[in-house]
Amino acid sequence: QLQLAESGGGLVQAGGSLRLSCSGSGSIFSIHPIGWYRQAPGKQRELVAHITSGGSTNYADSVKGRFTISRDNAKNTAYLQMDSLKPEDTAVYYCNAGVLNYPIDIWGQGTQVTVLS
Repeated sequence: QLQLAESGGGLVQAGGSLRLSCSGSGSIFSIHPIGWYRQAPGKQRELVAHITSGGSTNYADSVKGRFTISRDNAKNTAYLQMDSLKPEDTAVYYCNAGVLNYPIDIWGQGTQVTVLS
């Protein structure tokens, strides 16, 4: 029932920042865990950050210290703040309402992040 829509991607220089938004509708947003995933061409979709309904967070080692996941349940929105971006962060970013490492089969269109060197 929950639908998610990603936004906020763009093209930035290495070292720059972006904030991605994940807007929920169609369900009670606060009860759902939210994960941010990314997929680059020719690569598997990978988890980059996750937050539970209670606020516990997890990060991929590759983004730890640079990315921050958060949520504002009053706005039905989760965020991914991305700082110190690297070219290897270039990918389409998706959010998903599954528990840690187990996404559900409902995906939005994603938002493109491109980091130039």
